[in-house]
Amino acid sequence: MKVLVVGNGGREHALAWKLLQSQHVEQVICVPGNGGTAIMPRCQNLSLSVDDFEGIKQCALTNNISLVVVGPELPLAKGITDYLQHHQIKVFGPTKQGAQIESSKYWAKSLMQSAGVPTATFAVFMEVEAAKAYIKTQKAPIVVKADGLAAGKGVTVAANVEEAQAAVESLFGNGFSTIVIEEFLRGQEVSVLALTDGLTIRALLPAADHKRIGEGDAGENTGGMGAYAPAPIVTTELMARIETEILQPTLEALRQRGIDYRGVLYAGLMINTVGDPIVLEFNCRFGDPETQVILPLLETPLEHLLLACSEQQLEQLPAITWKPGAAACVVAASKGYPGAYEKGKQISGIEQVEALGASVFQAGTQFKQQQLLTDGGRVLGVTATGESLQKAIAEAYRAIDCIKFEGIYYRTDIGHRLI
Repeated sequence: MKVLVVGNGGREHALAWKLLQSQHVEQVICVPGNGGTAIMPRCQNLSLSVDDFEGIKQCALTNNISLVVVGPELPLAKGITDYLQHHQIKVFGPTKQGAQIESSKYWAKSLMQSAGVPTATFAVFMEVEAAKAYIKTQKAPIVVKADGLAAGKGVTVAANVEEAQAAVESLFGNGFSTIVIEEFLRGQEVSVLALTDGLTIRALLPAADHKRIGEGDAGENTGGMGAYAPAPIVTTELMARIETEILQPTLEALRQRGIDYRGVLYAGLMINTVGDPIVLEFNCRFGDPETQVILPLLETPLEHLLLACSEQQLEQLPAITWKPGAAACVVAASKGYPGAYEKGKQISGIEQVEALGASVFQAGTQFKQQQLLTDGGRVLGVTATGESLQKAIAEAYRAIDCIKFEGIYYRTDIGHRLI
């Protein structure tokens, strides 16, 4: 097999890394890839944008690609799967219609309502003043969400009315025409990613990430500052409920709308104070950094699962198998992230990390003139495994101490909820 991975983040590096562990995968081409994928054996970067559908199609046809795996939500929301399928190219990732489950919060909420899937109560607004008036009638905290894609930063959990109204003004001022205002749910957040071929759905290990920039989950939202798996709050009994109350009804609701959904159905959940799972949001792709802790524990060959989803043959595969133990990832970011940050800082220490048995999944990096340089806000994720979560977390921190670049920042409390 030759596989084309679309995207340039840590998630895509992890996907390429896992695919290349298989004797059945001859080569991975990453579009556009990053500094990590640039130097992996049997991996090649191609400098195209993720929404250059014509260029990606030509690359797939020219290189006899067996499967295109789409990492980010943007090309899915723009219809990359529809475009490539039209040219008889196999794709792992939902169609434009299916990707609405992430690209429109309002559409996703309506789908959940029709499916009877538990989610927070909400209201939808297309005018600033109406939204601000509604907020005055609500109790704080209040959750304000952009209806469209916002790179993981379109959600504000406002502590008071003033903060919520400022969030409304900011979203409308930044070009969003629709927003969703939700009740605030208390509990513990978990991510349950499931693979589906549109007929069968199979959950992966439950994971938990840390979205806030600051220690103790304080400060601004980010794309994710670290993660661990499996999340112990999701027991076998709770996973069974998530599958029967959330994943299966959502897939059935998609089918009822005539949507053939093949890819990842990612449920961002709140496990409330009485242990019930409630959907905060759905995503239409692999999570980042959840992928970096799920894939190191996966025993079943990844390409078998992805190909089976694209060919609607998932039911034919045996149950997904997992390695024992746990995994943890700590994200190293550039100084200033998620605000303004500098690029071009030299990175060192990756060889020492790998000598410790940990993995470095690169995100905002580039390999230029034989040097590895920072090239984004979230620069890389250091992932370690261990026989317990506590040991995996300790190993991840032991490893990230080896990484050096000017302005490096990472949280020192990933997994603090486990204590």
